[in-house]
Amino acid sequence: MSPDAVIVFAHGARDPEWAQPIERLAALIAERLPGTRVRCAYLELMQPDLATAVGVLVGEGARRIRIVPAFLAAGGHVKRDLPLAVEGLRRAHEGVELELRPPIGQSDAALAAIAAVFAE
Repeated sequence: MSPDAVIVFAHGARDPEWAQPIERLAALIAERLPGTRVRCAYLELMQPDLATAVGVLVGEGARRIRIVPAFLAAGGHVKRDLPLAVEGLRRAHEGVELELRPPIGQSDAALAAIAAVFAE
């Protein structure tokens, strides 16, 4: 198993069905990155939260973890809350590289895929 891991970080919702596309996205990522641990984590209302997901991955041997916000744009949670949480996790897990990526909505490829859906 690779020392790398990816966390798909999403907002969360009260309705458990809300998480199905997020979990499907994580499964698709895992298919593209064989040997890489891929997990979901949620800001609120759902589990696991980010700290729990990072802790589990570190316990499984992950040493490089990419955190990718599954948000279309960078609002307050992505601009302020998430960087603060990641900084705290860096202090808690010294020796583990935590890379916070931009939200998926800032990717030209993601926007092109979404536009293709609208064009269908």
